[in-house]
Amino acid sequence: MIVLGIDPGFSFTGWAIISKQGTRQTLIAHGYLSLDSKQTLSQRIGVFYEFFSEKIKTYQVTNLSIETPFLGKNAQTFLKLGYLRGVLYLMAYQSNLILHEFSPREVKLAVTGFGGAQKDQVSKMVHMLFPMLPVAKTYDVTDAVAVSLCGLWSRA
Repeated sequence: MIVLGIDPGFSFTGWAIISKQGTRQTLIAHGYLSLDSKQTLSQRIGVFYEFFSEKIKTYQVTNLSIETPFLGKNAQTFLKLGYLRGVLYLMAYQSNLILHEFSPREVKLAVTGFGGAQKDQVSKMVHMLFPMLPVAKTYDVTDAVAVSLCGLWSRA
């Protein structure tokens, strides 16, 4: 099983790929995709699609795990995240991937044991599981690792 976890965003999208063989889970690759705000919406969606299509092929991903957005203060941001989610649904269909979706609360609960955990608490738990993961300035990558773990653990 190889899970690609994505924490979608129009500025930065965190991603992580974790494999499971037996009881061993391995963080294969991780990072973030930065989308240029000077590009049109359709160009950014195209970059997003091409980037993750390549990851799926390169790492032979079997499962796609994403975090569901919550409606915050900006409805336009929520709507635009819907475009990225649509692209992820399409990629799951095209590549015959098992798609998992988790709310932020479910991710926090699975990783920390508390659904109301803060992002820094999720990050600390992720770093305990994968100490080689570099500490980043934002939580995009650790959030994506947490989403990947949820996809991995939900299939256990």
